[in-house]
This record gives sequence, C-alpha cells and structure tokens, in this order.
Amino acid sequence: MPRTLDGQITMEKTPSYFVTREAPARISAMSKDTKLIVVVRDPVTRAISDYTQTLSKRPDIPTFESLTFKNRTTGLIDTSWSAIQIGIYAKHLEHWLRHFPIGQMLFVSGERLISDPAGELGRVQDFLGLKRIITDKHFYFNKTKGFPCLKKAEGSSKPHCLGKTKGRTHPEIDREVVRLLREFYRPFNLKFYQMTGQDFGWDG
Repeated sequence: MPRTLDGQITMEKTPSYFVTREAPARISAMSKDTKLIVVVRDPVTRAISDYTQTLSKRPDIPTFESLTFKNRTTGLIDTSWSAIQIGIYAKHLEHWLRHFPIGQMLFVSGERLISDPAGELGRVQDFLGLKRIITDKHFYFNKTKGFPCLKKAEGSSKPHCLGKTKGRTHPEIDREVVRLLREFYRPFNLKFYQMTGQDFGWDG
C-alpha cells in the first residue's frame, strides 16, 4: 500500500479478500487500524449472479440446478461450489473477527446500494469520518441496467454507469431450487445478522 499522509485515506478493493482465509491475518499484520468495508447481498441472488457471469464466459457449463446439489434427490447442497460457498457470510466473518473488532468493519447492503445509493454511501462516509458530500443529487437511475449511475464521474462531464459485466439478465432458475437454497442459507443469514447487528432482510 502507498504511504498515507494525515488527512488522506488510501483505499483498495477486491471481492476475494472477504473469502480468502489468509487475508485477515495479512491485513492485520500490515495495519491493525485498517477499516474494512464489505458489500454483501442476498446470497441466493449472489450465487445466481456468480453463475450468470461464469456462463457468459463459458456457455458450455452445466446448469445452475445441477451445480447447486451434491445430490438432487436428497436436496443436499454442494457447499464446495464457490458460488454457494461465498454466500455463507457468517463463516467468513468468523475468520475476520479473530483479527479485527466488529467496530472496524462496515457491512454495506448491496440491495440498498441500488435502492438508496446516497443513503448507503452516507453510512460509508460516516464510517470513514468524512463529511457527507455524496447525496441523492449525484445519482440517476438507469432503467436499462437496473442500477443507479453517477450523474458526473470525477474529472469528467459524462455520467458513469457500472460496466457491461454488471446488470446482466439472470437465467430462469427452478423455483424449488431457489426455495431450497433460501432454506439452506437461512440459519447462516440469521447468524450473520446477529454477528453484525444488522438485519439485511434476505429472509422476509
């Protein structure tokens, strides 16, 4: 990481940190004071989205349904499949809490980031000790993508939307498979809500 002067914040992001077992110890060894921001979304939607992204690169992969189960007859979920495994947030958070207090972590709702980007980014600004500069007036909703976009990107007069890889249409998934996945994730979600003190509303 580059040197950070007083009055500066250095940020770095990668989706894989939260689920990489070695990451918490490494980050703690670098700086115990690091503030951590984790964006989470409904693990069922996340798994389908993960599959959709892989499908766009490798159209010959098996169906979502066949990858979800170790045994379809018994309904045994294959937790070794990364698309499923990543959404067991409580399990990943346990590793982080061995190295960081919960107060140094902010959990951002992926759903609220879409429905109320300014509100969710207000929480991020508060967490980082920044003035609330980003407000509703900085966003407009792009109906085609189904996401909010920035009206004007930094240093540009053009609006900025998430790239082509975001907002893809998900394939139709068997309702029974979705129901079984919701059942599978429910206890992990409830544990995650307890650990974070936040109800993300994925089980309503």
